[in-house]
Amino acid sequence: MTPIPDSTQKQATAQGSVIYYRDGKSVLARQGIDRKNVDLAQVPKHVRDAVIAAENRSFYEDGGVSLKGTARAVWSTLTGQQLQGGSTITQQLVRNYYSGLSQERSVARKFKEILIAMKVDQSKSKDWVLEQYLNTIYFGRGANGVQSAARAYFGKDVQELSVAEGAYLASVIQQPSRFADPKGSDLAAVQQRWQSVINAMVQTKALTRQQASAEKFPELRAPKKPFELKGQAQYMLEQVTAELNRRGYTDEDINGGGLKVVTTFDKKLMQAAQRAVDEVLPDSTPEKVRTGLAAVDPATGEVVAFYGGRPSQSKYYDSAFSAKVMAGSTFKPYTLAAALNNGFDLSTRVDGNSPLHVASAPQSIPNDGDRSYGQINLVSATQNSVNTAFVDLGQKVGLDKVAETAEAAGIPAAQLDQHKSAAAFPLGVASVSAVQNASGFSTFANKGVHMEAHVVISVTDAEGSKQVVRPVATKAISEQAAADTTYAMEQVVKYGTGTAARLYDRPVAGKTGTTDESKSVWFNGFTPQLAVAVDMFRDDNDTVTIPGYGTQFGGQLPAQIWREFMAEAMAGKPVEEFPEPSEYGWSSDYSVPDRATDAPRGDYPTSPANPEWGSPEPDSSSPPFATEPPATETSPNDGQSDEQTGQSDPPTTLVPDQPSGQQDNGQSNGRQSNGRQDDSRSGQPTG
Repeated sequence: MTPIPDSTQKQATAQGSVIYYRDGKSVLARQGIDRKNVDLAQVPKHVRDAVIAAENRSFYEDGGVSLKGTARAVWSTLTGQQLQGGSTITQQLVRNYYSGLSQERSVARKFKEILIAMKVDQSKSKDWVLEQYLNTIYFGRGANGVQSAARAYFGKDVQELSVAEGAYLASVIQQPSRFADPKGSDLAAVQQRWQSVINAMVQTKALTRQQASAEKFPELRAPKKPFELKGQAQYMLEQVTAELNRRGYTDEDINGGGLKVVTTFDKKLMQAAQRAVDEVLPDSTPEKVRTGLAAVDPATGEVVAFYGGRPSQSKYYDSAFSAKVMAGSTFKPYTLAAALNNGFDLSTRVDGNSPLHVASAPQSIPNDGDRSYGQINLVSATQNSVNTAFVDLGQKVGLDKVAETAEAAGIPAAQLDQHKSAAAFPLGVASVSAVQNASGFSTFANKGVHMEAHVVISVTDAEGSKQVVRPVATKAISEQAAADTTYAMEQVVKYGTGTAARLYDRPVAGKTGTTDESKSVWFNGFTPQLAVAVDMFRDDNDTVTIPGYGTQFGGQLPAQIWREFMAEAMAGKPVEEFPEPSEYGWSSDYSVPDRATDAPRGDYPTSPANPEWGSPEPDSSSPPFATEPPATETSPNDGQSDEQTGQSDPPTTLVPDQPSGQQDNGQSNGRQSNGRQDDSRSGQPTG
């Protein structure tokens, strides 16, 4: 009438999961119970003999219960004394392993335990019982099971334990908390207990007297501090857990399934991301200013690194995955790609005059400084981030096509739908995360194919079955459209608003982004091997202003952070070229810039410049389209943009060289770093 329970206690069989960096060796986090089940054959015989000698010398001969021990325990309970031991290994297993047996001290529970132990002994082999027991029992130091105990006390796997070490583990079963890190009287007590186990092994003939006398009390490893998630690790764990959930793994699987999870995160690049932000951002950066960075491998979609902000700002809400802010002009390349994928080409002329009136827009849309560019081609429109040109292009290609392209490149439809009917949609009124934007630009680096962004490479379960993540691949645009979009963005970094992101030794394509009132500022760019997005914004959605640096734009601190990270990430990597763009019949106007002659002459500073330095000399290199007028953001009256006329504050940031007379006037009150405000003064809620 007392059947063997058909289920086990979750805590008795749960195995904690270990989450690794992408190398599969460096531990990122541990989740759940510290237990790693092993087969009995992996446990050395001398370790098994020590446990049997310490806990149940008649284990292989008894019927699963000790009549004398049980009688003693029952009498203690009936007379009100503390319930004594007297339990066999089988009884201990039954109590800790099967469901339905509480830990209460009662005669009824004790008799139920005895009956089930007898039935288990009749139906299961002794080796099965011992194996489950060794994997179930608690050894102290947070270690459940003999394998975890071997790691916790001696820093080695169970099969490597010596006789003395095995005897110590057998000793702590009796009082695991007391003997976990013994000192003083506790150390003397465990040494005595250890010696009694060694002596018991002589009595059971597991050791000879000579062997026993040669054994020395083992040296214990210092206890490890509880595993703490520091820095970005909490953010990493949150994203890994969320992705595992999406892929069908429950929290119970993660905490008790003994999974080995290999993530996409590169430990060195994670550190590089942290350094880039720490080294570029000044100490004066306000607490409410948030910075996010995300790096995606275009070929695989793997998020190899990110910076989610200071954990002191928010423990679980990070700036790379969770925070979504308006994309600003970093959205313009999706519009360009949509056009190039739907019959337009780089020589297509669009209306760059300001303001631009669109029937569907309640207000006219201006350019930065209300400057008019006339009819310009798509390369110049991108290089100079001309708002009206992209609004006109969006109207020509169709905003639905722009939305389709952005979605195919990895921007979720839900974040696009409410904006895609607005004339200013191509200017980046939709909000995206740094990871989404880096993933989107990785599409251009990967020849038009978007690889699903993900943070898990593989999952191996407790039985050794390995599941490798296969990211979804989406053909977002044609290979030629991707090459042409990339070419246009190369000009942004070489001659346009993103010169602060130049790398001296390899091609870079990218786009700055600044929303109205600089509530979010971006630099999003890539090499053929890596796509990286950097954004800055405030918790309160106010203007991003840094004391000593002024109001920020995408070409300033975000571009400098991007360059700082990429310089380290690309160090030692082979230089790869972008695909050739189309000529489209205007080859006479087309030239590929030469990095050897167009490379910047020096590093861009990450601290305010001395006003006495003045403005730098203009670069002598030529822009790529000789037929287009040199781009400048200044008005002819006094060298200042319309928005800045009348300002006379000294420069607060040294600016990089500008090509063909595009000299910065320095009169920006800290609001420029590359000779122009980068973009997106649309008059809309954002630009």
